[in-house]
This record gives sequence, structure tokens and C-alpha cells, in this order.
Amino acid sequence: MRGQTDLWTLAVIVGLAAVTVLTRCFFFILDRPWGLPEWAHRALHYAPAAALAAVIAPEILMTNGQFIHTWQDARLYGALAGVLWYFWRGGVLGTMLAGMAVYLPLHLMLRW
Repeated sequence: MRGQTDLWTLAVIVGLAAVTVLTRCFFFILDRPWGLPEWAHRALHYAPAAALAAVIAPEILMTNGQFIHTWQDARLYGALAGVLWYFWRGGVLGTMLAGMAVYLPLHLMLRW
């Protein structure tokens, strides 16, 4: 039984290595230039915003896997302050500072 397990483990490692090499070298293996279709190229413009929303939205709107049910949550007001700052002045640093300037007092002093 031990010999089969070691052979199976070796086969899995070799298979994973082959898949990794093939996917990472895919563009070098082709003999002609390869480009994305126009619709995929347009869709990639929205990928950073979608990824950022997918990370930030649950952090603001959920607690312990459940949607928040109260307005007494400092994250809501911090996010609102950050959004307002961004549309008023722009810039990432100012947005973070404005959001944290609202979030921290509410969270620390009012225990929201």
C-alpha cells in the first residue's frame, strides 16, 4: 500500500508541475502573436473596480457573515465620508484619511 501511495503522490506532483509549466509558458509556446478579443479587452477595464468592490463591500455591509441591521455602524459613516471626499477632491490618500477621520471617533468613543 505504501508503494502505491508514493507513486500516486509522485504522479500528482508531476501532473501539477506540467499544468503549471503549460499555463505559464502558454504565450511563449505559440508561434504567432496572440491577442484578446475586443469584448474581453473592454471587460478588463472594469476588472480592478469589480475586484475592489468585491473586497470592500462585504467589509462595510456585513458582520459575522450577516448584513448589518442598524445605522449605528461606524463603517457606514466612514465609507460615506470617503466617497464624499473622493467625489469632492479626488485622490486616494485624502479618501482614506477622510474615511478614517470619521470612522475612528465613532468606533472608539461611541463603540459603534
